[in-house]
Amino acid sequence: MTSRSPLQTLSALALAALLGACSGAPMQAQAPMTAAAQQAAPDLASHDWNLTAAFDVQGKPDGRWLLARRAPMQLHFEDQRITVRNLCNMIGANFGTQGNDIQLTQPMSTKRACADQALMQLEDRVGMLLPSMQRYQLHAGGTPRLELWFADGTRWELAGQPTPQTQYGGPAERIFLEVAPQQQACSQPLMPNAQCLRVREIRYADNGVKQFVGEWQPFYGKVQGYTHEKGVRNVLRINRYAIKNPPADASRYAYVLDMVVETERVR
Repeated sequence: MTSRSPLQTLSALALAALLGACSGAPMQAQAPMTAAAQQAAPDLASHDWNLTAAFDVQGKPDGRWLLARRAPMQLHFEDQRITVRNLCNMIGANFGTQGNDIQLTQPMSTKRACADQALMQLEDRVGMLLPSMQRYQLHAGGTPRLELWFADGTRWELAGQPTPQTQYGGPAERIFLEVAPQQQACSQPLMPNAQCLRVREIRYADNGVKQFVGEWQPFYGKVQGYTHEKGVRNVLRINRYAIKNPPADASRYAYVLDMVVETERVR
């Protein structure tokens, strides 16, 4: 992987530890918000923010920040930390606000290499620009909007979607699942020839050392934000939310991808 100054890189587990991934304690979530409250008073932490448009110094659209056939960048704010998702790696930095001013610390990143060079180049640009974030503005509405201004005069516009904490109205349990390179046949209602992920649970000590590796078993649910690629083994850091009053034939949990901790292409 090429050097990415000034973006610092960490091992995946080091960053996981930095973000409190290995504590095993449930994440603290905000109280659920009503739809009216979300429209009246959106805040940075109650929504995830998907990039919809970017503009250069002259205010002209800048398409370099959105890649065709790729999910847009998503910003997640939690516990005075900002995380950029949907790149090759996860980029994170601490932040503070005063009024509408916002200031970030030096970003840090995991160090996976991706075959998609356009995605890697986008990640480098994000790592360079992110520390110069200066100001933000929130706009209420059916879909809340976030505007971000940077020191060079460029601007991003982002659309909000409720975070899982807001959506499910409760704290998440953080777990790790290893996903095998190949899926396996599994029987599901109305889908007798279904293919399921093959997973096993992993538990880590506070220092990042594996403490427990479970047995392989089919995974009948869906991990939101994760798309499996045949022949690739992954270890996923997942936020698991209890679903209130699920249907009789549905899972009691919602699984939301938080981070890909390890990845390996298996021949």
